[in-house]
Amino acid sequence: MSKPTVKPSRPFFSSGPCAKRPGWTLTGLDQALLGRSHRAPEGRARLKEVITRSKDLLGIPSDWRVGIVPASDTGAVEMILWALAGERGIDVLSFESFSGTWAQDLRDVLKIEDLRVLDAPYGELPDLAAVGWSRDVVLTWNGTTSGVCIPNADAIPVEHEGLVICDATSAAFAMDLPWDRLDIVTWSWQKALGGEAAHGMVALSPRAATRLSQPSPRPLPKIFRLANKKGLIEAIFEGDTINTPSMLCVEDALDGLRWAEQIGGLPALKARSQQNLAAVAQWIETAGWVSFLSVREETRSSTSICLKITAPWFESLSDEVKGKAVKHLTGLIAKEGAGYDLAAYRDAPSGLRIWGGATVERADIEALLPWLDWAHEQTRLEFSA
Repeated sequence: MSKPTVKPSRPFFSSGPCAKRPGWTLTGLDQALLGRSHRAPEGRARLKEVITRSKDLLGIPSDWRVGIVPASDTGAVEMILWALAGERGIDVLSFESFSGTWAQDLRDVLKIEDLRVLDAPYGELPDLAAVGWSRDVVLTWNGTTSGVCIPNADAIPVEHEGLVICDATSAAFAMDLPWDRLDIVTWSWQKALGGEAAHGMVALSPRAATRLSQPSPRPLPKIFRLANKKGLIEAIFEGDTINTPSMLCVEDALDGLRWAEQIGGLPALKARSQQNLAAVAQWIETAGWVSFLSVREETRSSTSICLKITAPWFESLSDEVKGKAVKHLTGLIAKEGAGYDLAAYRDAPSGLRIWGGATVERADIEALLPWLDWAHEQTRLEFSA
C-alpha cells in the first residue's frame, strides 16, 4: 500500500487536552489578565463570565449553581464524592477506566458500606434497569476510555429520592444532558472546547445544593470544600475560587466559549461532533480490519471514538504484543506528522482512539483515515508471522 499524500491540517486527536478550536492562535489570549489577582474585581469578573457563558451554552437551569473548582474533572468528581458519599446507599456505574476509579474510591478509599457497583466490560454499558434511583447514583455519561455513552435519559426518572451525580467531562458541549433528571454534573475545560488542563467545573441542582450545605460525613481538605459551618460557600458560584486559577487558562476558556457561541451554540457543537463520528463509521464499513469498541450503535460516543483492531493477525497476538503493535502503528503516523495521540487509553484494551469533539474538523479526520490504513498494513507486515 502506498503512503498517503494528504495530511490533516491539524493532526491533533488527543482525548485530553483536546484540539484547540479551528483558527485558534495565541493572539486570542492577548487580553489575558496576567499579573493581576483573581480576587480583584476584574479577575473575578472574568471567572464569573466563564460560569455564565458555560451555563448559557449548556442550557443549565437558572436555579442551578455553577462553579470553577481545582484539579480538572477528576477534582470535581472527587470533591463531590468525599463531601456526600455515605448519607444513603450508592449505586455506581463502572464500565471504563474513570468510572472504575470512582467505584474503587467509593469501595476501597471511602469504604462505603452500602455500595453497589454495576459494572460492564469495555464496549458495553451496565444494565440501567438495575439502578436503584432511590439511592445516590454515580454515573459517567460518556466513557472517555471506552467510547461508550449513555444513549438517552429514558432510564433516569425525573422524580428520584437520591442524587444523580454525573461525570460529563467528555459529554458536555457535545451531547444533550438531561438537566431535569440530574443533580450534580462535572466537566473540565480541557475536553470538548479544547481548553487547558487543571480546571474543573461543577453544576449543582437546588436539591444537591441543599445536601452539600449540610455537614460532611468526613473531614475535607480545603480544595474539596464547597461549604463551611455557615453552609454552602455561595461566592464560589459567583466567581470566587477555592484556590488560585490560571488567568491565562481563564482567557483561553473564554475564547473557546465565545467561538462556540459564534458558530451556533450547543446544536452546532453537537452536529460537528456527530459529523466526525459519521466519517469514522463510513470508513469502518470498508476498512476491513477495525471496528467500534462500543458493542451497540446507539451507545457509540461521538467524542472519544474508541476502536478495536479485528484483523486476524492482530487478534492472534498476546496482550503484550498487541500493545507493542498499536504503539508501532500509531508511532508510524506520528512520525509522518499525520496524527498524534491515537492509541487507546493505557487501561483500555489495545486499540485506537480518535477525539471527535467539535473542535476537530471532519476534513482532518477524513485525511487521517487513509494513514490509519497505511500504518495498519505496515504494522501487519512487521508483526504477523
